[in-house]
Amino acid sequence: MAQNLFGQIDPPQRLLMGPGPVNAHPRVLRAMAADMLGQFDPEMTAYMNETMQLYRQVFMTENRWTFLVDGTARAGIEAALVSLVEPGAKLLIVRAGRFGLLLSEIAQRIGAEICTLDLPWGEVATLEQIENALIEHKPQVFACIHGDTSTTMAQPLAGVGELCRKYGVLSYADATATLGGMAVETDAWGIDVVSGGLQKCMGGPPGSAPITISDRAAEHIMARKHVEAGIRGADTLDGNRSRIASNYFDLAMVMDYWSEKRLNHHTEATTMLYGAREAARIMLEEGLEARFARHSAASTAMVAGARALELKVFGNDTYRMTNVTGIWIPEGMNGENVRMRMRDDFGIEIGTAFGPLAGKIWRIGAMGYNAVKHKVLLTLAALEVCLAAEGHKAQRGAGVDAALAEYS
Repeated sequence: MAQNLFGQIDPPQRLLMGPGPVNAHPRVLRAMAADMLGQFDPEMTAYMNETMQLYRQVFMTENRWTFLVDGTARAGIEAALVSLVEPGAKLLIVRAGRFGLLLSEIAQRIGAEICTLDLPWGEVATLEQIENALIEHKPQVFACIHGDTSTTMAQPLAGVGELCRKYGVLSYADATATLGGMAVETDAWGIDVVSGGLQKCMGGPPGSAPITISDRAAEHIMARKHVEAGIRGADTLDGNRSRIASNYFDLAMVMDYWSEKRLNHHTEATTMLYGAREAARIMLEEGLEARFARHSAASTAMVAGARALELKVFGNDTYRMTNVTGIWIPEGMNGENVRMRMRDDFGIEIGTAFGPLAGKIWRIGAMGYNAVKHKVLLTLAALEVCLAAEGHKAQRGAGVDAALAEYS
């Protein structure tokens, strides 16, 4: 029988201006082409320690326990929740978009008692609302999304960690969509556990989930520690709380892997570590403030350009993420036709939406390697042409001119 070997991977060149993933920085891809090492070779463990140090700066924290979870950003989310929340314990979740609902989905599977602070998609919770919910539900853990790309809104987190500590609650925030593009002030906010991903503002591919854990959260997680039989030593001590329900996402064992103990819990995804390390190096070389300003400038220009094209921008400007913009699809227009034209005629991808916003908004990102002036201008120019082809009336060139004005 003749073999069908298909062809070499040769994807079309495309500008990914949706809500993620985005085009990876070439330096990240080059780093990932480096040769393999044994997982406990001294050179490899040195790279691991360097990666921890780099991501402390990315997360703006002094947390010792700052490392990578192998898997996409969702691996970091699931590892955090399954390691923090004990079966039957209360978990309070802010739900104002798709990814707040995802937290509920994961929590159901680990047997948590779910309490919610539900808001219309696109709104954010106030400190008063969060405090009232903490008082009412008395949860073990509070969880929220920092930047929800389904709604393009960023939940303010200043003061949230302090509130949680006031009521003896552990806190978790998913910063997948904001890490590397907006300030994730882990220590200043007092959030116990924050996780992220590479495929958005960090400018890498999906496959690694940076995470940072406070000392008090680490103590709680270690109290749930149970080392698997095949790698435990005679002096291994387990915790006195309920065992973490996942082996792969058991952060107690993963922390021992990243510590000087080098517990052989799993084999590190070597090429992803190389990529994650390089993504952090690129960010820190640029400088945090410069990085955040670049994303903010791209977002401001994108919003100005969209409005100049007589499009309505979704959500409250005060809480808008600085890396993804929601745009209402004009009434009567087939939004998928515009997306298809953008992709087929210009090689540019923009995003659709979910849930109550499905078919109602486009989501246009400017993240990481793509949060630069010429890519914003190219996207707006292409959008203008595709809108006109679908019958939308707007002054030609207005979008690019408005964006240029913002940049100048």
